[in-house]
Amino acid sequence: MIKINLTYDCITFQKPLISAIIKRCIEATLAAEGITVPCEINVFVTNDKGIRAINQASRDIDKATDVLSFPMFQLEAGNPPEDWDEFLDPETDMCPLGDMAISLERAIAQAKEFGHSVRREIGYLTIHSILHLLGYDHLDEGPQKAQMRKREEAIASNIPGMSRK
Repeated sequence: MIKINLTYDCITFQKPLISAIIKRCIEATLAAEGITVPCEINVFVTNDKGIRAINQASRDIDKATDVLSFPMFQLEAGNPPEDWDEFLDPETDMCPLGDMAISLERAIAQAKEFGHSVRREIGYLTIHSILHLLGYDHLDEGPQKAQMRKREEAIASNIPGMSRK
C-alpha cells in the first residue's frame, strides 16, 4: 500500500493526468527497488516561483529547479533495509519516505528542450525524486551519477508512456 499526499499550488487543467503519472511512477520505482513495506510520500506540484522559494528556504539557493527531494531517512542506494520496523510510523504502520516538490513549469520547459513529452518529463522527475528518497544521489559526476541515471532509465523503460518520445 502506498499513500501519496498530492498537493498543487499551480494552475493546471491536467491534475488527474499528472496525478496518475506521478502515482504510476512512484509505484513502479518502489517495486523496482524491492520496497514492499507500506509507504507514505508527500508530493507538492508547483511552478518555478514556488520551487524557487522552497530551494531558497531549504538549500539557500535562490533559483528555480525542476525537482527537490527531502528524504526522511538516510538509506543506502540499491540496498533497502531488510527490517523496516524502525522506519515505520507507529500511528500509521507506514514508512514516511519523505517529500518531493516538482515544478510543473520547469517540467514543461524541459520536455520541450529535450524533445519528449511532458508526461515523460514529469515521470522522469518523479522517478528521480523517489530514488533520492531511497538513498540514491548524484553529488559526484562519476559512479553515483551513473548509478542513478542507469536506474532512472531502467525504471522508466518499464512504464508505459515513459518512452523518450
